[in-house]
Amino acid sequence: MASVQDISVSASINLLSALAFLLAFAFLRLQPFNDRVYFPKWYLKGIRASPRSSGPAVRKFVNLDFRTYLKFWNWMPAALRMPEPELIDHAGLDSAVYIRIYLLGLKIFVPIALLAFAVLVPVNWTGKTLVDIKDLTYSDIDKLSISNVPSGSKRFWAHIVMAYVFTFWTCYVLYKEYKIISTKRLHFLASANRRPDQYSVLVRNVPPDPDESVSEHVEHFFCVNHPDHYLTHQIVYNANKLAELVEKKKSLHNWYTYYQTRHERNPKNRPQTKTGFWGLWGKTVDAINYYSEEIEKTSEEEAAERERVMSDPKSIMPAAFVSFKSRWGAAVCAQTQQTSNPTLWLTEWAPEPRDVYWDNLAIPFVELNVRRLLMTVALFFLTFFFMIPIAIVQSIASIDGIGKVLPFLKPLIEAKGIKSIIQGFLPGIALKIFLILLPTILMTMSKIEGSISLSYLDRRSASKYHLFIVVNVFFGSIITGAAFQQLHKFANQAPSEIPKTVGVAIPMKATFFITYIMVDGWAGIAAEILRLVPLIMFHLKNTFLVKTEQDRKQAMDPGSINFSVSEPRIQLYFLLGLVYAPVTPILLPFIIVFFAFSFMIFRHQIINVYDQKYESGAKYWPDVHRRVIIGLIISQILLMGLLTTRDAPKATPLILILPVLTIWFHRVCKGRFESAFMKFPLQDAMVKDTLGRATEPNLNLKTYLQDAYVHPVFKDIEFERPPVIDEEENNPLVSTKRNSCKGSKTGSIGSPDGGV
Repeated sequence: MASVQDISVSASINLLSALAFLLAFAFLRLQPFNDRVYFPKWYLKGIRASPRSSGPAVRKFVNLDFRTYLKFWNWMPAALRMPEPELIDHAGLDSAVYIRIYLLGLKIFVPIALLAFAVLVPVNWTGKTLVDIKDLTYSDIDKLSISNVPSGSKRFWAHIVMAYVFTFWTCYVLYKEYKIISTKRLHFLASANRRPDQYSVLVRNVPPDPDESVSEHVEHFFCVNHPDHYLTHQIVYNANKLAELVEKKKSLHNWYTYYQTRHERNPKNRPQTKTGFWGLWGKTVDAINYYSEEIEKTSEEEAAERERVMSDPKSIMPAAFVSFKSRWGAAVCAQTQQTSNPTLWLTEWAPEPRDVYWDNLAIPFVELNVRRLLMTVALFFLTFFFMIPIAIVQSIASIDGIGKVLPFLKPLIEAKGIKSIIQGFLPGIALKIFLILLPTILMTMSKIEGSISLSYLDRRSASKYHLFIVVNVFFGSIITGAAFQQLHKFANQAPSEIPKTVGVAIPMKATFFITYIMVDGWAGIAAEILRLVPLIMFHLKNTFLVKTEQDRKQAMDPGSINFSVSEPRIQLYFLLGLVYAPVTPILLPFIIVFFAFSFMIFRHQIINVYDQKYESGAKYWPDVHRRVIIGLIISQILLMGLLTTRDAPKATPLILILPVLTIWFHRVCKGRFESAFMKFPLQDAMVKDTLGRATEPNLNLKTYLQDAYVHPVFKDIEFERPPVIDEEENNPLVSTKRNSCKGSKTGSIGSPDGGV
């Protein structure tokens, strides 16, 4: 059980760590040779150039203007200065709305913290009941929690009233934020520049036809059923093996460049390498000749595979990207059922081209449901078995637990300084270490499920991670921690008394979560801005691989917001704040520091560093809203259970009303706002089309769209595609499915094949 001294030690360690990271960043960002690491976004936009200085050559590497070091803190106000509309234009709506998640946390918890400290902290502190319970481990911090209130006391009415106030305030803020974000999304979609995904849909599960190829079948279907709006299409190829060869060739070329650069710097010695894995074993050969031969061999394999993909009908998947003459036509197709059989000709909005996850487009549609079932089962077992390392973390969190498991360490861990470090710092860092590999595992599972876009992959992985955090990190820490900390009491009391002991122990876990917040939310966020790994990788690449300015541009790694990891992590803080606000309010200041610090750090990173891989128009916001609601309901249920163990039975029906009201509120928000994130209003589409025709009357839309959804591995070659035809000059009737459509407006005739 962490004491005030333990928390103070942890706070000191983490604050010093955060300060060290910030000072290191403030120094490194001023050095000219690090400019591309800390400001890559401006280089990608073509606005910033490499710093050049006259005078000594050292000025190209080190900033000798000492006046700039006196203003090292200027990046903080600069990060907050850019207005939100400008931020949206600069970084996109996804990034701007991501920042608003931290702002949402501040809007919710700052008023709640002020109210909780004014009302609940005095009520809890003056309860004085913990000192009367024998054999119970507690600290001075626990005296600020609801555990210090006597059972059956009228003081619990303060907690009930505050639970209502906190719920209503949270719902009010969520409603206002949902309304703001939905308005921003619709405005963003209406004002966004022309993009291929605005005109395109993805059609899947195209039924086989014995007389037509997939391409002909798709063309005929949309000519018949969307005669006035169909424009063109691009079939989907299974080019996964070809993509692997392209990546292999790229890796070989990097090694070739590395050894070639080494040889140019030292012409007398030819570089050597081994033919085994990563050059660690095998036959020793001339590195330049070896990689040159490997590149040539891979190029031949790539050409053969490319030819096979383009000529083999089995490489063509029953799916296609279909483009329309207008946004209105695409909206109608994407948001309607195409045939009487709901399992065929499935249409959905096409992701923007850079958002497409090409590997999963090759998965047969029937196989997807099997994959999702298998991954659901795998997620269940992963969540269940991961409770073991969580229990180990909780044993570390308790000095008594370590003493029981490793008794020979007891004299050491009970030393004053060592005990404070173990209790105040190690539990948080241990839990963070256990969670390092989890996001990669969950992302792999999401890929196996068959998601077709990077944005949806992130949302699916975030959903899994959130479930994992709620079940294992939150409930797992509470349940196993209560058992470890009250081990003696658990073993020597009647079974009927155990729920009461757990009820008292749950609020006491606030000290563990405080240590985790400081490790993850203070020092961890400060480490984000230092970008130590990208800094090292850039200089390694710049030293060994870079030959041209284009190479140097590719060596930059701006990164992006890892939504699948960062958003569930934020939700843990929402959950902790909502659960502990009426129970142990001392946790709230630590959470507020996290939200404020993260808001500033990530605003700076979004402005200067991150280059998002895709733009979904904040399509993830309903997930954010729903998870905060889940946290709110969990907090209400736990408070109800806690009050029940404290001989306050009258509180149960009063608290039970809150989850019902919260679920009703969520349904209201879902019906009012969620459609803005799932559909594109036809009225807005028509307005956008009308404006587009007025501002770009001579746009050849077919030329603009015909290459948009070609697989990246085909982008650099001449790809077979239908010719661009003037629809006004060539407009035959579509009388049967054997005729190709050239823009027919009169041939919407039924077809004998299924659904047309």
